[in-house]
Amino acid sequence: MERSMSRAAPRAPRPIRVLIADDHVTVREGLAAIIGRQPDMVVAAEAANGQECVDRWQECHPDVVLLDIRMPVLDGVGAIEAIRRVDASALFIVLTTYDSDHDIYRAIMAGARGYMLKDAQREELLDCIRAVHAGETRIPALLVAKLAAGVSGEALTSRELEVLTLLAQGHSNKDIGVRLSIGETTVKSHLRSIFAKLQVLSRTEAITVASRRGLIHL
Repeated sequence: MERSMSRAAPRAPRPIRVLIADDHVTVREGLAAIIGRQPDMVVAAEAANGQECVDRWQECHPDVVLLDIRMPVLDGVGAIEAIRRVDASALFIVLTTYDSDHDIYRAIMAGARGYMLKDAQREELLDCIRAVHAGETRIPALLVAKLAAGVSGEALTSRELEVLTLLAQGHSNKDIGVRLSIGETTVKSHLRSIFAKLQVLSRTEAITVASRRGLIHL
């Protein structure tokens, strides 16, 4: 007489727990709705700024953090750095409207494993979350190209960035010198160096290129 043997049903894999951090409530709600409809994902928590992101992460230890770069109190890069000091294996995807090479570089250097623009298709975002959770890195080819173009040249010094920022605000060489307590000749020397590093020929072009790269914000 055969004995019937009951077999336990296979256990469904645990859903990917996602922490969403964005200072725009409509963006958070939209992302939460999209993620919440996926059978293999769940929203673990939400945060309205970078510091809240760090706090929520400490409370729930999500599988993946989906966050914007520019947030109040603490920006996205600061949040990534703070969390990775506690757990270097934490997984982050930056979802932002900013695609400057400076922003991309900062996020990747901080430890982001994915970088998506907010105009990406829904399925692209969901695939990115699954891929990063599985251990992959997802940065669109176009953004990789922008990053490569942005970091191929020599970096500007902190003093050069100060000069460039004042230049973009419309100050003359003389005004810049007074504000930074340096001579006008030194200002001109900094400008020559800035032009060479940015590979530009004019003040206007320097401002345009620096703004596009995210080095200054107009």
